[in-house]
Amino acid sequence: MPAESSRVRSTNETRDRILDVALDVLGENPDAGMGDIAAAAGVVRRTVYGHFPSRLDLIRTLTERAVTEMTAVLTEAEANAIDAAADAAWVEFIARVWPVAHRYRVLLALRRGEYGDAIHSLLGPLDDLLAALVKRGQDSDVFAQHLPAGILSQLAYGTVFTIADNDRTTRARGARAATITSLLMLGVPEARAIALVDDQP
Repeated sequence: MPAESSRVRSTNETRDRILDVALDVLGENPDAGMGDIAAAAGVVRRTVYGHFPSRLDLIRTLTERAVTEMTAVLTEAEANAIDAAADAAWVEFIARVWPVAHRYRVLLALRRGEYGDAIHSLLGPLDDLLAALVKRGQDSDVFAQHLPAGILSQLAYGTVFTIADNDRTTRARGARAATITSLLMLGVPEARAIALVDDQP
């Protein structure tokens, strides 16, 4: 039994290492193949395919992991800002989700490619939570109402990923820029957006 447990643990560690390395490799080159990922992870291609039968399976797993992490962050941010205005809740969410968005920034590029439909469907629960937050802001006249909440939330959140994808080194500055820019896209006046961000601990 202990040997079996050790084998399972080792298998899970290898799988997690492949996923972590895949994020790095794909982050540098979204077109990287399974062989590139295997080489970077220090394993043979057969090992990668043993865990992920196709590149799509690997992308799906990365997306599922991203959705789980980002959903947890949004849920916690909403709980912490339950009595706050929607724009303040948005700032809390972006501050907490920035490291996650930065880590999974490659999904933005992959979402525009052949895996777009798969990624889009997996991101559905997170999209719904973001739309609900934006709708709360629209209902209280905090966010603009010229677009439906679902579209507006995607535009604002897409901005966060775009800035994360172009900010490889200055993460603190990038997080500030992403938060202010996304607030502006949501219709928050610039002075209010800057004040909200500067009030963050």
